[in-house]
Amino acid sequence: MSEKRRIPVLPLRGLIVYPTVVMHLDVGREKSVEALEAVMVDDHKILLVAQKEVAVESPKPEDIFEMGTISSVKQMLKLPNGTIRILVEGEKRAKIERYTKKEPYYEADVTILEEVSDFDLETKALMRAAVDQFAEYIKLSKKVTPETLASVQDIDEPGRLADVISSHLPLMIKEKQGLLELLDIKERLNKLIQILSDEQEVLGLEKKIGQQVKKSMERSQKEYYLREQMKAIQKELGEKETKESEVEALREKIEASSMPDHVKETARKELNRYDKLPPSSAESGVIRNYIDWLIQLPWKEETTDNLDIRHAEKILNEEHYGLDKVKERVLEYLSVQKLTKSLKGPILCLVGPPGVGKTSLARSVAKALNRHFVRISLGGVRDEAEIRGHRRTYVGAMPGRIIQGMKKAKTINPVFLLDEIDKMSNDFRGDPAAALLEVLDPEQNATFSDHYIEEPYDLSKVMFITTANNAATIPGPLLDRMEMITIAGYTEEEKLHIALGHLIPRQLKEHGLKKSQLRFQNDAILFLIRRYTREAGVRNLERRIASLCRKAAKRIVTGEQKTVTITAGTIEKFLGKPLYHYGQAEAEDQVGVATGLAYTPFGGDTLSIEVSVLPGKGKLTLTGKLGDVMKESAQAGFSYIRAHAKELGIPEDFHEKHDFHIHVPEGAVPKDGPSAGITMATALVSALTNRPVKKEVGMTGEITLRGRVLAIGGLKEKTLSAHRAGLKTIIIPQENARDLDDIPESVRKDLTFIKVKHLDEVLRHALRGEAR
Repeated sequence: MSEKRRIPVLPLRGLIVYPTVVMHLDVGREKSVEALEAVMVDDHKILLVAQKEVAVESPKPEDIFEMGTISSVKQMLKLPNGTIRILVEGEKRAKIERYTKKEPYYEADVTILEEVSDFDLETKALMRAAVDQFAEYIKLSKKVTPETLASVQDIDEPGRLADVISSHLPLMIKEKQGLLELLDIKERLNKLIQILSDEQEVLGLEKKIGQQVKKSMERSQKEYYLREQMKAIQKELGEKETKESEVEALREKIEASSMPDHVKETARKELNRYDKLPPSSAESGVIRNYIDWLIQLPWKEETTDNLDIRHAEKILNEEHYGLDKVKERVLEYLSVQKLTKSLKGPILCLVGPPGVGKTSLARSVAKALNRHFVRISLGGVRDEAEIRGHRRTYVGAMPGRIIQGMKKAKTINPVFLLDEIDKMSNDFRGDPAAALLEVLDPEQNATFSDHYIEEPYDLSKVMFITTANNAATIPGPLLDRMEMITIAGYTEEEKLHIALGHLIPRQLKEHGLKKSQLRFQNDAILFLIRRYTREAGVRNLERRIASLCRKAAKRIVTGEQKTVTITAGTIEKFLGKPLYHYGQAEAEDQVGVATGLAYTPFGGDTLSIEVSVLPGKGKLTLTGKLGDVMKESAQAGFSYIRAHAKELGIPEDFHEKHDFHIHVPEGAVPKDGPSAGITMATALVSALTNRPVKKEVGMTGEITLRGRVLAIGGLKEKTLSAHRAGLKTIIIPQENARDLDDIPESVRKDLTFIKVKHLDEVLRHALRGEAR
């Protein structure tokens, strides 16, 4: 009949005490100390049971095995470091039925288990086999003393024999626990014999491997000894710089580098080839250059990301005004990186006009992340070898720009800027855009292959940022691998902030001027923005500020003035007459002239579309270097007017007596796109009905043959250009109402947006007077 009792429980980490085994234990956990103090004032009996996981500091009942050993605490000694050392002797196996107490220590109701024993000839045979196997194990292991074998041979109890041998084996905790839980002694002995056999096989393999390593060590020591002798001889002969010493230096660099093993093997083979070639050989220089590249490339070196979101946000806000979407995306990346610690580098594509800060923004991202920054320009690249490198069979071969950039970065996780990705082209030397597909594909770039290096190189930890002025010229497959973020341009208010916070302080520093020597009035900066620049970015604005700084520096150096204050009058004096008009796109209402809004790679712009009606036979002439899409929009608008002439108050035979000339000024600039459809139709109706177009109205939208107004792209850029031109009302397609949220509030409040579905609505809002 099984005996039951209540007893304190002491969880053990990575250790199991078997019955009849005497062992020293060090105890330091608070609960364990409490349990020991409780048993020392009672009967010195405690249940020692192993944890399932060694790493758990404060185990819960579910973290502890159910079966352990009731043991007797023979001695207890408190050590100076606060740990308690105890001597315990295992007595009987016991199984935990339930925990009765969890504080201040574990206490449980347990069932004391009896072993299943049948001492027959089979048991004797198993005991003898276990002892023989243990003796063989001791010969191979040398971790167990021969005295231990002698003590084991004297044991005549099968259960005790199995437990004592088990306690001396370096097994995993689950295997040891499995032996403890086997109550049938024959089963336990069989299991033990199997484990001993496996251990002997493992030890035999270890010994074999050790002998092989020793032979290898002896060979390398011999080589080292011979090389040292060679160096000594060369030194005595006065040969300081020889090829042998160069090869040895390269060998040391290869071994000290962080190359993966397969790359090291390649480098060693190439070095052996180099060693055998005469210095005059042409191939000798090629191999030497190749080995240098392998050594200098970063293979495992990386910087630690600064994942402090507030720090990153502070840097981005300090160095860039506005650009909220880009900043938000970078902070999202940082946040996910902080949670996962394994995110692949994203590929961001910053699309926007020149001068909006795409390149400097990428540099700020690197600073915020605490990463190295590398920039390469792809403008004009037309050779695939620029990306993938040349094969080493060619004269003057070298790696591609990606590998060159990684060498310059010196780490495997830089912020890598691919500038002007929309300005690549291709010819008979290949398509560099296609070569970039592997670089910018997160699923492929972990094994990027450069033709020169010829070994897979890991680009997965690189954060690639690309820039473009026009996403339309980026090949579709390449664009598909990137996350596009559009930077439309800056409002007047944003440009003022940027000038005060960034451009003026930078130009003052570059020109050696102090704030007290050159002062800018806010009104003067606005005058400069409105009358001397017309751009989406701030590049020309910075040039104008630099010009003013030079003019002021001359006056201060010559002694004409000690302090220069920039006002509107000063600007006109220094920079000449204003270059642009600020206000209405048109000075007054005009017949046959409508203002359209266009999107260009350099930001939004306004187009003044003129229509002239001449005597003739219905010929439609289009001038102003228009693209095919724009010509088709004009034809569609003209066809709609012919079909609905009566409703529009136009004679139905108008096309039989007149020719029509549609002109878009600035003919040297190519213009294309469907968004001028309603503008050309409005100008035509205005010319045919003699109704003037309202000067304060700008419009954008595509027209169909039925007069429907379809959605367009680039509304934010077009709206900013309308605001710069001083327009007050903008007619937009109804479907583009969703895009109004992207427009800054400071611009939106100055403009009235009219959402239309049909050309009739456009004419009603754009033309003055009534149809005849």
